[in-house]
Amino acid sequence: MPKQEKGKAHQIRPVSKRPPNWCKYQPEEVEALVIKLAKEGHPPSRIGTILRDQYAIPLVKPITGKTITKILKDAELAPAMPEDLANMLKKAESLATHLERNKKDLHNKRALQILEAKIHKLSRYYKREGILPPNWKYEPKIASIT
Repeated sequence: MPKQEKGKAHQIRPVSKRPPNWCKYQPEEVEALVIKLAKEGHPPSRIGTILRDQYAIPLVKPITGKTITKILKDAELAPAMPEDLANMLKKAESLATHLERNKKDLHNKRALQILEAKIHKLSRYYKREGILPPNWKYEPKIASIT
């Protein structure tokens, strides 16, 4: 059996589910920070990065007992569409406009097909969980690029 030598660099989540001893923030303070950053226009992923880098809060859930999106949903500041799906839609739109100009770019044509498959799979999950309405449907800008 070949041994794994490559691909070891990745984030390792803390083993403990409790907040670390060195984190001095109370749950109310963390929730207030999340709400403040959301009102400034930051998406949930960037809020987590800002809390980690500037406020030394490694993870929100062990401290507050709620995820960032749950905190935003309770404060009615959650985005209408989940962030990962919105990012995929934005990327698909930019790829489609690229393919309009470069019709022979077969690599990116395949990349768009793969991305659209991911969008369909993720949208099925969000419909099943009730996050997206059941009649929501992804309609690509360009039906077929030939």
